Amino acid sequence: MLYILVFFAGLFSGFLNVIAGGGSLITLPVLNLLGLPINIANGTNRIGIIFQNITATTKFRKNDVLDLKRAAFLAIPSTLGAIVGANIVVNIDKALLKSIVGIILIIMSIFLVWKPDIWTKERKVKKNNILSFVVFFLIGIYGGFIQAGVGFFLMSALVLLEGYDLVKTNAVKVFLVLIYTLFAFAIFAYNKQVNYLAGLVLALGSISGGYLGSSFSIKKGSKWIQRILFVILIIIGIYYIFNALNR
Repeated sequence: MLYILVFFAGLFSGFLNVIAGGGSLITLPVLNLLGLPINIANGTNRIGIIFQNITATTKFRKNDVLDLKRAAFLAIPSTLGAIVGANIVVNIDKALLKSIVGIILIIMSIFLVWKPDIWTKERKVKKNNILSFVVFFLIGIYGGFIQAGVGFFLMSALVLLEGYDLVKTNAVKVFLVLIYTLFAFAIFAYNKQVNYLAGLVLALGSISGGYLGSSFSIKKGSKWIQRILFVILIIIGIYYIFNALNR
C-alpha cells in the first residue's frame, strides 16, 4: 500500500517539478513513511528526479524548446555546485535556513505579480557569463544538499539573467537539474544512502509526471505556468516559515 503512495507521490512530484518546483516536499515525507531515514530518503529521491527530468528534457528537446547550447554552459557551474553541496555538512541552522528560503519564495511570488511580463515574454538580455557562472554555482550548492525548492531559484535566475520566458525556462531548468542530479546521486550511492526498490517505484511515477508536466508546459504556455508558480510559491513559502517556527 505504501509503495502505491510512493508511485503517486512520484507522479505528482514529477508534474510539479517540471512546471514549477517543490515536488521533493511531497516525496521526502512519503519516503519517510516507508521508514527511510532522512539521509536515505534524500538520496533515494534523486532517482525520481533523474527519471522525471530525462522524460521532460526529451519532450522539450523534441518540441524544439530547449536552448541546449546555453543549457550546456550553465550545467557546468550548477553541477560543480551540486557536487560541493552533496559533499558538505551544512553548518547553518536548518530552521533558520528554512525561514530564509520561505521568505525568499514569498518575495519571489510578489515579484511574479508585480512584473508579470518579465516572466511571460522572452527578452533579449546581455548575458554576463561570469555572473551567471557564480549564481548557478551557488544554486547548484543548494540543490546538491537540499534539492527541495531549487527549481524556483533556477527559474528566477533563468528569467532574470538569461531572459527566457517560462516555457523555455522550464526546458533549461529540467536539463540542468538532470545533469547535476546525476553527479549528486553518484555521491549518495557511493555512501550507500539509496533504497533502490523505493527509488524504482518513485521513478515509475516520476516518468509519468515528467511527461505530463512538460506536455502541460508546452501546451498551456507561460501565462498558465505563471499562475501555478504564484500559488505554489505562496504555499511552499508559508510552509517553510511555519515549519521552521514550530521546531
